[in-house]
Amino acid sequence: MKILVCGTKERYEHYRPDFAKSLDAHMVFVNPGDSLIQAAEKHSDAQVIFADPIFEIKQEMIARLPQLKLIQSEGVAFHRFDLQAARRKGVYVCNNKGCNASSVAEHTVMLMLMALRYGITGDEAVRSGRQIQMKERVMASSAPELADCAVGLIGFGDIAQATARRLSAFGCQLFYYSRHQRTPQTEQQFKIRYLPLEQLVQTCDIVSLHCAVNAETRNLVDEQLLRYFKPGAILVNTARGDLIDNEAVRRALLEGRLGKIAVDTLSPEPTPADHPLVNLPKEVRDRAVYSPHLGGNTDSSFRRAHTMMWNNVRLVCAGKRPDFIVNGI
Repeated sequence: MKILVCGTKERYEHYRPDFAKSLDAHMVFVNPGDSLIQAAEKHSDAQVIFADPIFEIKQEMIARLPQLKLIQSEGVAFHRFDLQAARRKGVYVCNNKGCNASSVAEHTVMLMLMALRYGITGDEAVRSGRQIQMKERVMASSAPELADCAVGLIGFGDIAQATARRLSAFGCQLFYYSRHQRTPQTEQQFKIRYLPLEQLVQTCDIVSLHCAVNAETRNLVDEQLLRYFKPGAILVNTARGDLIDNEAVRRALLEGRLGKIAVDTLSPEPTPADHPLVNLPKEVRDRAVYSPHLGGNTDSSFRRAHTMMWNNVRLVCAGKRPDFIVNGI
């Protein structure tokens, strides 16, 4: 079985589990920047695609792989894959549900703390010899503890639940919104309350995004929703950049309606230096904290993901259904 890999050879070879070496399968690699269409034409006998979810797996590529059986995301996301084209051809599309939940949850809490406790600006102040001035400024600012904050989670899947567990230890008041309200037992387990979306953003000091990108959630945080945000709230995004309207969030920052942003994911990716949420005026630059999409990038997360990926190859080789199918086959 030939596996066409949209990602770097070093990472895929490093994380390949031992059991995969016994499978009758070998990988050929497409690196970022290479043409996926040309790669599909060159390796038209590929039966599996492994893809970093930043790649777009379009109908044109799928059509050039007549023996294709499985498109496997390297992570949890799959919104750049043409699910319908794969479904029409009977090709499974799968993700690694839950593989990076603990890793992204840690990163989410880190970004919340960095935004609240001046993680970037404090570091810069010390490096530039302004330690006392920065300290005096913060002491006069009424900066809250994380425990003082009401935190709202939009989406309540694996990552949001892992985040709720960690925030509970800080003593935060926790709320969530999702399409389907969870059972009272689940809400009690996570010490969290359901609120409708507009009420949640009106209530919470920190709003953290944890939902998948689809037709309903793309640009979810837009001009209309931002009007309901609590003044001075912090928007955290460790999910996907496509969930927010970049220009609307920029305006809310510039106008002071939104207090801060703390983001691991921006759209587009790779993110250009002139991105509207990166190329901010000097007067609001200190109110933004960034990380370069590192939320799920831990050794444990990758080992879980690649074990799940290769297990799906093993299942497909045996003529069985793979795990975590996302395109409804």
